[in-house]
Amino acid sequence: MIKICGLKRVQDALYAARIGAHAIGLVLYPKSPRFVNYRQARQIVNALPAFVTPVVLMVDPSQTEVEKIIEEVRPALLQFHGDESPEFCSSFSVPYIKAVRVRPEVDLLQYARLHAGAKGLLLDAFVDGTQGGTGATFDWALIPNESPLPLILAGGLNSHNVTDAIRRVRPWAVDVSSGVESEKGIKDAAMIAAFIRGVKDADV
Repeated sequence: MIKICGLKRVQDALYAARIGAHAIGLVLYPKSPRFVNYRQARQIVNALPAFVTPVVLMVDPSQTEVEKIIEEVRPALLQFHGDESPEFCSSFSVPYIKAVRVRPEVDLLQYARLHAGAKGLLLDAFVDGTQGGTGATFDWALIPNESPLPLILAGGLNSHNVTDAIRRVRPWAVDVSSGVESEKGIKDAAMIAAFIRGVKDADV
């Protein structure tokens, strides 16, 4: 499964969907260079074809903010990318995935058990002071062989390393943002196509 994240243009989302992306990620976090407002996000969501999942990414939002996003954007999946509690994440009418920035001191199995209500655990690189989209990878050896939740591998993936990443980690899905960009928030069609070919080449 493939998620292309941090889109800002309808044409990029439609192209990604057309050539094989299963999910489109929209960043509703104002401090991100990939931030989209309600109107932009809704335009992309409304344009997506059937069976392509719109996901909204948030970082430590308030209850009111999440409810407003659900009302205005109508995502199919929420992605919490901050320090949100399991109780908070599971308190909404829309299912969620939880991101964790991986480092040696984080027990991923315990983290997955805490978020037992999530649809998946997204593994991203830890870069101090940022919340994702950095283009940095992390040590895949830190990922447990078994997990109570489906694992979504993110963090510095691109067409050059995604085949090896899938063969080594065997995640449920992969998530890419900066690895398919010509500039932040602007996706490159050739890079998206190369990334999706890389996923298919893993053949696991």
